[in-house]
Amino acid sequence: MTKVKICGLSSAETMTAALDAGADFVGLVFFDKSPRNVSLQQANDLAGLARGRASIVVLVVDAHDETLRRISEVVRPNFLQLHGSEAPERVAEIKALTGHAVIKAIKVAEAADVAKARDYANANLILFDAKAPADLKDALPGGNGHVFDWKLLNRDAGAFMLAGGLNPDNVAEAIRMTGAPIVDVSSGVESTPGIKDAAKIRKFIEAAKAAG
Repeated sequence: MTKVKICGLSSAETMTAALDAGADFVGLVFFDKSPRNVSLQQANDLAGLARGRASIVVLVVDAHDETLRRISEVVRPNFLQLHGSEAPERVAEIKALTGHAVIKAIKVAEAADVAKARDYANANLILFDAKAPADLKDALPGGNGHVFDWKLLNRDAGAFMLAGGLNPDNVAEAIRMTGAPIVDVSSGVESTPGIKDAAKIRKFIEAAKAAG
């Protein structure tokens, strides 16, 4: 059965909704420019709700060592999701520094982008996300609600996460086309940017689980 990650959770109510609906992964964002950004204290509280019920993923963007150490000590995530321009060498450094498994985001617009995943064999998981259009003002590293061409992905790619513009209405088709074992959603289950909708979370998880 397809596993589901709900990313960008920032309240106890929506975290509980995601967990009760059967989320396998829950994501906490540490990126100041994101409307989903949380503080260390918020993340610690939310992680406490999720621990033992779902894998806790912390999303960072080109974070410094001290930031990573502090997050690791306070939040104690299961995964660090690297959503910036981290090179393969930096992935290795972060794994050694924190002792955490790493998800590396690869932003996709064309086949050459997908091929870059081969350089990140040291990551525990690859997340294929949509590359923001060049003309999109104030684009975020992720969570922009854009879809890339799913035909670019090889159905035999092994373990990977699929993100980028997913929502309750298209997730089943995305799974059918890509064979994604894990799907990741953020803006697609929101009522407004940064505000998760419990009903949309439930609908997304139901659709993904039924498809997989």
